[in-house]
Amino acid sequence: MKLKKHFLAFILFAFSLNLFSQHKLLPKQEVEEIMKKQEKAWNNFDIDGFMLYYWNSDSLMFIGSKGITYGWKQTLENYKKNYSSKELMGELIFTNISYETLSTTALHVVGKWQIKRKDSQIGGYYSLLWKKINDKWVIVRDHTS
Repeated sequence: MKLKKHFLAFILFAFSLNLFSQHKLLPKQEVEEIMKKQEKAWNNFDIDGFMLYYWNSDSLMFIGSKGITYGWKQTLENYKKNYSSKELMGELIFTNISYETLSTTALHVVGKWQIKRKDSQIGGYYSLLWKKINDKWVIVRDHTS
């Protein structure tokens, strides 16, 4: 009887460890799926859809080659100004290089972006701070070069 109790305790312990390890990977998996949605929105000339996953707040920070932009609305306006046609938007490809889970509600992602256009391509790197706010993963800080 003691052996069965110990075996059952061991099985429950192993099962709980497995659940914990899966939970730790969940933010990464969720953000990967969101970034696929962002690529799809971008490639469909849908900047509004792309921006759904940025924090809709005046505290959003976008750091680019022209400096720091604060706020969701200004970031959206900049995207629409700089990518005013489907030809300029081209095809976006994200390649995530590293993930750092900061907590159950914060994730840091570093990666490479590339936009393929008909006759050219551009690209660079990004560092994204994702936070889970109101049960939704959003980018709160984007440093893209």
